Amino acid sequence: MIKVTRLNGEQYWVNPHQIEIIECNPDVTLSMLSGKHYVVKESVEEVLERIVAYRKHIGVFKNEL
Repeated sequence: MIKVTRLNGEQYWVNPHQIEIIECNPDVTLSMLSGKHYVVKESVEEVLERIVAYRKHIGVFKNEL
């Protein structure tokens, strides 16, 4: 799970494997496979860095080589 922040400052965690699309319009919006959408304070780059760090933490990259 990665931590993200709502526009009101509330922090929560999302499963990065459930993110289908990340849009910047102008706020960063995570579109989930479930159809839900989450608008977050983080930049697209920050979200991507957190996804990569999470995947390294759980060892996914070892299986992708």
